[in-house]
Amino acid sequence: MATKKSPAKKKVATKVVKKAPVKKAVKKVAAKQVASKKTVKKVVKKPVAKKVAAKKPAAKKVAVKKLVAKKPAAKKPAAKKVAKKTAKPASSKSPKVDQYGLEQDDEFYGLYFAKSTNKGLVEVKPCTFSLMYWWKGLLGYPDMIEISKGSNTAMLQFESTFGGGDSGETELTEKDVLDIDHIIEVDEEEMMISLYSYVPIPVPEKLVGALSLAVLNINPETRYGSLEICPTENENGETEHFLRYRAATYLRGIKSGKVEAIESMVTNGSEFFGLALDAMCVNKSIKKWLLS
Repeated sequence: MATKKSPAKKKVATKVVKKAPVKKAVKKVAAKQVASKKTVKKVVKKPVAKKVAAKKPAAKKVAVKKLVAKKPAAKKPAAKKVAKKTAKPASSKSPKVDQYGLEQDDEFYGLYFAKSTNKGLVEVKPCTFSLMYWWKGLLGYPDMIEISKGSNTAMLQFESTFGGGDSGETELTEKDVLDIDHIIEVDEEEMMISLYSYVPIPVPEKLVGALSLAVLNINPETRYGSLEICPTENENGETEHFLRYRAATYLRGIKSGKVEAIESMVTNGSEFFGLALDAMCVNKSIKKWLLS
């Protein structure tokens, strides 16, 4: 702002200097026509020289004073305003969280859960509590959830029975029944719930190739979760292969409905695993193995 105003004032000063000698020269020549030209020039030059010399320093001093006074005044308020604007949004955006990192509008915000065991009270963190509420509160089963030391992980193991359809369009009928093992794991740090459903009998070595091909064909059609062939070592050190279905869901960001999310994962997982098993039974060797 100061640099734009100072040139404007200098231009005004130069205009005054140029116009002043012209006006005075005309007036004095008109009044003293008899006088010689030399005397007129001397009279005109002296007052013009004095007026120009007096006005130029005055114009410069005023301009210098205004520039010095306005430069720091223009920069300081700008720096303060920027600092205030950046500080205010940072403080307003930070939400309140509890000891588990849950925000204020979460259904479990600020709550502490614990269960009694033989070793005393064990802390039950939000994801584990959601699983416990689904298993005990909604289904009415006894508490079988194992909680680790520190309560950062938990595990639930249970069994179910799978039966085929009765529409006549499926490979497995309602007479074809097989047992399925389930494991639900909880990771509190990631706030993730994982479901693993197993066929409890190992896959014969001669069927591993055919079963792998079936998994590759069925997985793209599985809308939720995926099939896997999981190798493990038995007690004798021999490698065994098991067919399992895996699905997972994150509870992070779910402010209300964590229990419903777990229920939906297990329900959908069981449905899609059943459809995959039925599709595999197009291969009569695989069907015979499943029902053995």
